[in-house]
Amino acid sequence: MASTEDVKSESAVTTIVNLAEEAKLAREGVKAPSHALLSVTKSLVAGGVAGGVSRTAVAPLERLKILLQVQNPHSIKYNGTIQGLKYIWKSEGFRGLFKGNGTNCARIIPNSAVKFFSYEEASKGILWLYRRQTRNEEAELTPVLRLGAGACAGIIAMSATYPMDMVRGRLTVQTEKSPRQYRGIFHALTTVLREEGPRSLYKGWLPSVIGVIPYVGLNFAVYESLKDWLIKSKALGLVDDNNELGVATRLACGAAAGTVGQTVAYPLDVIRRRMQMAGWKDAASVVTGDGKTKASLEYNGMVDAFRKTVRHEGFGALYKGLVPNSVKVVPSIAIAFVTYEMVKDILGVEMRISD
Repeated sequence: MASTEDVKSESAVTTIVNLAEEAKLAREGVKAPSHALLSVTKSLVAGGVAGGVSRTAVAPLERLKILLQVQNPHSIKYNGTIQGLKYIWKSEGFRGLFKGNGTNCARIIPNSAVKFFSYEEASKGILWLYRRQTRNEEAELTPVLRLGAGACAGIIAMSATYPMDMVRGRLTVQTEKSPRQYRGIFHALTTVLREEGPRSLYKGWLPSVIGVIPYVGLNFAVYESLKDWLIKSKALGLVDDNNELGVATRLACGAAAGTVGQTVAYPLDVIRRRMQMAGWKDAASVVTGDGKTKASLEYNGMVDAFRKTVRHEGFGALYKGLVPNSVKVVPSIAIAFVTYEMVKDILGVEMRISD
């Protein structure tokens, strides 16, 4: 009898020990992915806040750029940055300067998340293939390989968030004289879907994707290559005792990257905006000052849009809005870096931003 009780006791102890071990393994198994998920979430929050703050700070210049891109050539109300900002202030007030910014910020958060994640993954994959091909495990990414990784990231991010970008463009250009007023992001999305069909949400996608290749690709390639060169060469004494670049130097690298990328890709951005407006019969951007007479705005595709724009307005039309866009590049990158660093310190996350 006693031996039976001992067996039962040992069996119970064994069961308890096994359950404890299983619980421990379960906790250990869940801990890693949970920690990884928390880290990713923090990174997304830090990048999202930085992107939102930086975009809001330069929202007036962003809106002016889009208005200049799609402005009716037969009823030009402003040509320069200061003149354009004054016109918006006078006609629409302070809120007019930030019209469409909410949609822009809502688009930037997922766009940045997808872009940076895609870039990191693409960089790893490209580097792995490059090392196998060269049979050199110490090989590093070259500027061309970084360009490729950045291009992949840009295409994926642009495609994933393009409907938001399309709606943002329309919300940005509508004014008080518009016959139709989109009340917000959801209303604009549902209205476009109902009246123009789902394909309309991707109008201008092709020039956007083509434009994002040099823009995002050059952004990553120029920034990281320039930064690596400065660190390795220790040029101009910009490297500190910890073999790192200061904030001001990294901001300068980012500004250079952004300037090169946006200048090369800007004509495609103009065509993208114009194609997004096509089919919107109440587009405020394609009516004259009295809000009654509509200008023709029909394109059969990207090449047709290029042809008609250059034929009717000249080659310079492909760079309408370039000045305010260039002016916003430096402060936007500067604010993004500073804000990101602050949020990163608060959340305790490590992540490289190169946009």
